[in-house]
Amino acid sequence: MPVPLERTPLAQVPLDPAPLLKGHWYDALAAILDTELRAGHVTSARQQAFRLAVAAKRVLDLDAEDYWPISREFPQRRWAEELGAACFPLEPRSPQRGALASLVPLYRLMLEVLDLRALRHEPLQVVVTAHLIGEYLPQLAWESTLGHAGDPLRMDEYVGERWGTDDRSCPHNSALRTTAKRSLNAANGDQAGFTAYLDRFHSRLGSALAMCAMNHETIAAGERPDVAGTCAAPCRWAVRGELADRRDLDARVRLALLYRDSPVVALRHHAPVGHFFGVPSTSEISEAWLRTWTRVSAPWPDGSNPLAAGGGGAPEPGEALPGMSALVSAVAGRTVGPGTLIRDIGDDIAQALAE
Repeated sequence: MPVPLERTPLAQVPLDPAPLLKGHWYDALAAILDTELRAGHVTSARQQAFRLAVAAKRVLDLDAEDYWPISREFPQRRWAEELGAACFPLEPRSPQRGALASLVPLYRLMLEVLDLRALRHEPLQVVVTAHLIGEYLPQLAWESTLGHAGDPLRMDEYVGERWGTDDRSCPHNSALRTTAKRSLNAANGDQAGFTAYLDRFHSRLGSALAMCAMNHETIAAGERPDVAGTCAAPCRWAVRGELADRRDLDARVRLALLYRDSPVVALRHHAPVGHFFGVPSTSEISEAWLRTWTRVSAPWPDGSNPLAAGGGGAPEPGEALPGMSALVSAVAGRTVGPGTLIRDIGDDIAQALAE
């Protein structure tokens, strides 16, 4: 007769966090620590490790609404300030503008998340993150010109004339007109209106600005890839400054739009929502990325592809999608590589558990 196996309660098994931390399984580690704490194995160090593991999971989930509260929960941590800079403001006129002031901290975080999702062998999350990287790329391109990342508190410092109006000579469609108009007053209303703007309109702002950058007074037809609508009769604000600077902005915006319309981003539109089929495999993602890279790195008729110039940054070693950081850097006009924020939280977890 078989002898029944004796089962040791999970809470009595000595915890070796090293494999979970090495694999960046902060969610699993948080669940184990929660079980131990509920079983009465309470120490201040384990409580702290649990709170940090939950924070790491929330950051990895790329829910930017959580970032400011997390940064305030751990204000003395070396990564707290960078996390706060990656979030969108929770209030319309908050002095902390976060990702409305600059998208660079958020992009550093997204590039890190992309690599960690690949290390965790989560192809669907790799696709989701690659899609999110494309959401704000045109705004990232405009950041160096605007001096911010499309902050509604400051948009009227730069744009004007037909921007956000019903003037039919503006090539913006109705959705982009609405977005442009909301971008001028979203921070002047109440909390609900501001939140609605961020949820429904802010990601479209890049498309509206992109059309203004790609105007016929800056680039002639046929000089560069056709990627989206252009403006034949631009407003004066859209053509201020030196022609070389405007041509540079046009190039970086076009590169951003080439990526947004690429095979790897298209995978997100075929990803499953509420059913069991169609999860992209690693090989499908790799093939889509190769086709994407061919698309974004191809020479342009006037030789101005920012990615070909290589001035923004080189591919990071060990990237999940090799060249992604170089692409983001080329769009930004500055070097933007993957950060270490989540890994830094992991180091703090390890230190807490070692106490």
